[in-house]
Amino acid sequence: MKLFIYFSTIVGLSVLDAQGKRMGILHDIVMNPQGDIYPKATQLIIKRGLLMREFALVSWEDVTHIEQEVRLKISVEGIKFQREPFRCDFTLRRDILDQQIVDTDNQKVERVNDIHLLRVDNQLYAAHMDVGMRALVRRLGWTAVVDVLVRLVKPKAPYLTHEELVAWKNTQVLPKLGVLKSVVKLGVSKNKLSSIPPIALADIMQDLDIFARLSLFKSLDTALQSKVFADMPLSAKQELIEQIDEREVSQLIATIPADEATDLLMKLPREQSQQLMRLMETETSKKLRKLLGFAEDSAGGLMTTEYLCVKQDATVADGWAKIKENANAQVSVYFLYIVDEAHKYLGTTSLRRFINEDSTVPLIKTCYREDIYVYTDAPMEEVALLLERYKFTSLPVLNQDHILQGVITIDDVLEELITIAWSKYKEKL
Repeated sequence: MKLFIYFSTIVGLSVLDAQGKRMGILHDIVMNPQGDIYPKATQLIIKRGLLMREFALVSWEDVTHIEQEVRLKISVEGIKFQREPFRCDFTLRRDILDQQIVDTDNQKVERVNDIHLLRVDNQLYAAHMDVGMRALVRRLGWTAVVDVLVRLVKPKAPYLTHEELVAWKNTQVLPKLGVLKSVVKLGVSKNKLSSIPPIALADIMQDLDIFARLSLFKSLDTALQSKVFADMPLSAKQELIEQIDEREVSQLIATIPADEATDLLMKLPREQSQQLMRLMETETSKKLRKLLGFAEDSAGGLMTTEYLCVKQDATVADGWAKIKENANAQVSVYFLYIVDEAHKYLGTTSLRRFINEDSTVPLIKTCYREDIYVYTDAPMEEVALLLERYKFTSLPVLNQDHILQGVITIDDVLEELITIAWSKYKEKL
């Protein structure tokens, strides 16, 4: 008895009862993913008939062996067939074969062409997903012919020896839209996705169609959804929110950096943008309305209102406390901005400038000697030049009264410049 078998090689095998009487063919295998890293077979589904098809469900305990045929311990009289296919929670043919999976080890989307099964003491486990071309050829029954042709053309071709197997423990099955299968509800499966960096998950989602993308997104927990949404390209954000309830969209937008939220709201129809802000908390809505009042390509339009600032009497110890309080926040902890009681800008210091200072030293004494800032109406080109000249990663943005309004970061400027450069380059193609 082979230790490993492929699902494609046993689907369609004749199923015989205890007396050797043919009952039909093996149509599918029901698996139980709960409690095991590798799902275990619990039942098999038998199909008989062509035009008048009927199905029967048999417990795995009643299976004697699977070799050239499937042999059962029970007789055909003890099995009840029905016209309607069985609605089992999780089966190999329906829920895994030809479906998309996330390879959580290599962090990419794959298509399942076959399933590698492990046999232990007459139990059957899903061990690997086969995502290779050879698996497709095997399913078509062309392996012998194709192997001969490949050997004639290229005897040492990787196709002949290389199996593209992804271990089940390194996969996350993408749920079908609107139906989260039990495999997705399994704790170990959710942990697989949470172990992938959000930016990598955002990249993975770009390889999916909108329906699979939405399904994967909805299977994430709320915190991970926010992180992944923040890392998605603007166009992908727009496409995704068209499929989500308005209240969910408003909550998502409220959790991403303010400058990114503003960019997204600017791209939406005005009525939709206003409605989403009405659903947000008052403070968040006020902050975004303020940012939306600036020109899109100005410092005010590119800035974020999320930054770390301290009062003029703050010490190095206060600076460290501020950084620790916001260690997990979506703000840069490398720069601290010092303001007076009216929030008037007084100077900028950085972690590098005060990291070795005594805790009692006033932070204002560690500020850069030259004040580098821009006003809210400054054009993007001016911002880019200042960032390049002084090698800063962010700049404070002030209004005409010298009140600190926000901070503009180098990644926001680069994103805009790259977009402009690409649009000009495309015109020449």
